[in-house]
Amino acid sequence: MNSFTRVLARLDSVPVNATWILQSIAEKRGHQELYTHQSPECLRKLREYAMVESAVASNRIEGVNVEAQRVGTVLFGNGIMRDRDEEEVRGYRRALELIHESAQELELSMDVIRRLHSLSRPSIWDSGKFRTKDCEIIQTYPDGSSRVRFKAVSPDRIEEMLGGAIRAYGSVLEDCRIPPLVALAAFNLDFLCIHPFRDGNGRVSRLLLLLMLYRLGYEAGRYVSLERLIELSKERYYETLEKSSAQWHEGRHDIWPYVNYLLYTFDEMYGDFESRFLKLNAPRGAKTSTVEAVLNSIERPFTIREIEFKCPGISRETIRSVLKHNAECFECTGRGLGAKWRRVKQIGTNEEPSQS
Repeated sequence: MNSFTRVLARLDSVPVNATWILQSIAEKRGHQELYTHQSPECLRKLREYAMVESAVASNRIEGVNVEAQRVGTVLFGNGIMRDRDEEEVRGYRRALELIHESAQELELSMDVIRRLHSLSRPSIWDSGKFRTKDCEIIQTYPDGSSRVRFKAVSPDRIEEMLGGAIRAYGSVLEDCRIPPLVALAAFNLDFLCIHPFRDGNGRVSRLLLLLMLYRLGYEAGRYVSLERLIELSKERYYETLEKSSAQWHEGRHDIWPYVNYLLYTFDEMYGDFESRFLKLNAPRGAKTSTVEAVLNSIERPFTIREIEFKCPGISRETIRSVLKHNAECFECTGRGLGAKWRRVKQIGTNEEPSQS
């Protein structure tokens, strides 16, 4: 709420760097309809990759992990989960499915926010319920010391503040005075500062990003994992969030570090969507070249599964074919998907791999 009523209300113009990012996103979004009307099989594969990456990455940011060999079973199987972490990863996948299938029917509201929390935090005593105690965000350092990074709003003000932010966001979209993506990012900042739940706020905030993007017509998150991009820039995510939350309670905070971070991430998401789509539709020779380039760039031992994630849309058979065709360049230990491969020289040259 504070970002709308006390900061954006006084906004005369969008900073130049934010304007540049918004223009870049608009240009890349222009290709979205072209891609989404081509190659349904290609898009299906991209959706599958994005679903896996999103559910795993968003939880991993919060320290929730699943063994690599269990990911498929957890996300797409019906078996009993082994532990709490597996339950939460599966729950996040169910929340993603709801958003992917029903985004236009899920108008931003406190009920929808509670529902997303309930899905992503299944079987917890306060699942889908706002917290009832004060909350401080503590940062702990490697040496064991800690400090209070932020104090969330008091429990008795959660509904007032969150409801105000929801109404303010809707009003901003109606009057068209502020670019919708800036308003979306400002709402996300307010949500994280309100911190309505005892736990799971980060995961719900990322689900809300996708939901609100889809409702605005930005669809790339269906095919590229936004959560994975945030995980890869996690340090920058926390750094900008801390900068923008300083003096949030007083309404004197600077929204732009965090807003610009999200805008840049959206731009990167669209760039990845275009790149992955083109790779997936490339002729077989181009796909082989892509795999060879990835293999030549890896200095440490790797598994075929790792190469699959680095080459979305390229089949396991193609990767195995490249490895077999260049057998003299690799050593293999083990069998199956868990086998470790090590490159002993560059593909296409006699160059030995670096020892760094």
